[in-house]
Amino acid sequence: MHPVLALALLATAGLLATRLPRLALPPHPSLHLDVAIVAGAPLVLVGLLLGPGIELVSRPLLRALAPVIALAIGCIGAVLGARCEWRVLRRIPRGAWALAAVSASAVFLVVALSAWLLARWIPLLGVAWAPRLPTVLGLAAVAAVSAPRTVTRLARAAGIRRTVARALARAAALETACGALAMTVPLVLSRPHPAAGNPAFAWLAWSVLVGAGGALVSLVFLALTRVLPAPEHLGLELLGTLLFGAGIGYATGLSPFVVCALAAAAIVNASPRRRQVQALLAAWEQPGYALLLILVGALLTLPTLWILVAVPLLAALRAGARWASVRYAREPLKLGALPPHAGLATVAQGGAAVALGINYFLMLGSWPGNSSIVAAEGAGSPAGTAGVVLTTMVLGVAVAQLAAPPLLGLVLRPTPAPLTPAPASPEFTTNAPAD
Repeated sequence: MHPVLALALLATAGLLATRLPRLALPPHPSLHLDVAIVAGAPLVLVGLLLGPGIELVSRPLLRALAPVIALAIGCIGAVLGARCEWRVLRRIPRGAWALAAVSASAVFLVVALSAWLLARWIPLLGVAWAPRLPTVLGLAAVAAVSAPRTVTRLARAAGIRRTVARALARAAALETACGALAMTVPLVLSRPHPAAGNPAFAWLAWSVLVGAGGALVSLVFLALTRVLPAPEHLGLELLGTLLFGAGIGYATGLSPFVVCALAAAAIVNASPRRRQVQALLAAWEQPGYALLLILVGALLTLPTLWILVAVPLLAALRAGARWASVRYAREPLKLGALPPHAGLATVAQGGAAVALGINYFLMLGSWPGNSSIVAAEGAGSPAGTAGVVLTTMVLGVAVAQLAAPPLLGLVLRPTPAPLTPAPASPEFTTNAPAD
């Protein structure tokens, strides 16, 4: 099938899948069902039908659509970068920054160590999660990511005050930024950039190139808005800029997610049209996310049932690490106003986690010029192992979405007041009757 026709079918399927649940749902769906639909479960099912079901979305077709996939990943990254407005960031207390870093670091370390041990103890997982070090670090980076919009939706559905919901969404956004930065490490390890002659300087060279790419993309946008200042041209200028940034990230082996995120962060801080840019990116996020979810469904693979055992275990450890880090770090960081179980409020995941997972697959399994994605996917082929890792990441996101509502209920549970000893009564009182 021609890639353009296949892309049109994917877009049509995504639009239909986002409309049908609204017609089929009861007037007041349960919170679990609402979260599943918002997270894109119908779109993943559409991808399963189009991919393994009728085999419409094949590996050669995905290779032909790789630039479009990179653009969708770049849109999700740009939405995250557009939140990094300096005048807003400087109002965030230092304790909130430190708490988000502690929470994301704790989740990253716990999940990475647990995945490493599982890969060593279970040989089938060791074969599926290859190469081992980039895989466990990639799983840990995605586990550190949260979902600000999903957290906000859950908080409002649970009746949490708007100010508290905004604080939880801010914490989720900070943790997502930490997870996106952590994802750079497995990408460098899995495919060091050719510009780094010495592997010891691979990450430094990769970071410099990504930063230069983001700066170049933002300068292109600013130049376009000066040449064509009319407001009606802003959408086309922004789309062309994101396409340029995603193309740089894909063609040079860098991350489209990180390049577009850095470019969007520079744009919203330097452009006088930051509000229009943020509104356009928010409007484009849902179509890009829909396309990625359909592709995720088409790429799902399950070579061993041990993945179904590992995913809930890693999800439980992730939730425990997030709870413990906030529970015991809020007092030293002078954030005692937070509830003791506030770490469980940011367990939910969403578009950023899925985009980072597909970014990992795109960089490892379909490197530009690498024909492994069209080859037969053996147990050790790059495309095959990247597909298994992507499946593990997506299943982890699904488990986090299902666990988020009950865990949020634990956050709202009132903390019992500490018991105080009753005052001791005197042994003898005036005019007291004798026993």
